[in-house]
Amino acid sequence: MSLYRDEGVVLRTHKLGEADRIITVLTKRTGKIRGVAKGVRRTTSRFGARLEPFTHVDLQLHTGRTLDVVTQVETIHPYGEALVADYPRYTAGIAMLETADRLIVGEKEPALRQFLLLVGGLRALAAAEHEARLVLDAYFLRSLAVAGYAPALDTCARCQATAVRAFAIVAGGVVCGNCRPAGAAVPEGETLTLMLALLKGDWAVADASESRHRTECSGLVAAYLQWHLEHGIRSLRHVEREPAT
Repeated sequence: MSLYRDEGVVLRTHKLGEADRIITVLTKRTGKIRGVAKGVRRTTSRFGARLEPFTHVDLQLHTGRTLDVVTQVETIHPYGEALVADYPRYTAGIAMLETADRLIVGEKEPALRQFLLLVGGLRALAAAEHEARLVLDAYFLRSLAVAGYAPALDTCARCQATAVRAFAIVAGGVVCGNCRPAGAAVPEGETLTLMLALLKGDWAVADASESRHRTECSGLVAAYLQWHLEHGIRSLRHVEREPAT
């Protein structure tokens, strides 16, 4: 029996049999793993409540033939407790978990920076440090950047010209008039400033942004994310029902 220990964030769970559960966890050192938590759906389970989405946990597992088996769990931070009572923050958090799961395809491939981004994003949501959708968009942009898909936001994505006029997802970000493809969006300058602030972590600029620029920014970021993932983020349909404030 090969035992190993790691800390991670529970991304999702689903039932297995009558009492077990399969959990998907993004861990600090191992990367994304799937494991079986035996008996956690029984009321007498010692650690069933600790293996819920949003929970930052310390895990011990032993390697199985197809799925590893969880043998010990300790809670590091139960972020879900602060999020479930606030709909905008809860849905933003769900979108973060789904995005992390989609971005990291392979299992047991170290993804330290993605792990740290997710923990930081959940911590900011739980602490209500900033408006929920701003935190979510910042997470989207930074996680894309770590994955190698950072959008160009200050110079043309194709020719590096500084006089940008539009945002083209297929081109990789902002483009100048000469490089602008058909169908490119033409956001306000303040919207692009907000996107750049979120990517860089300039919260003074982000928090001072206007509602209409946040709404426009969210639409562009969501479209850019889903185009690169080649898959829709289902939880975004709920996030987008909440107007920016």
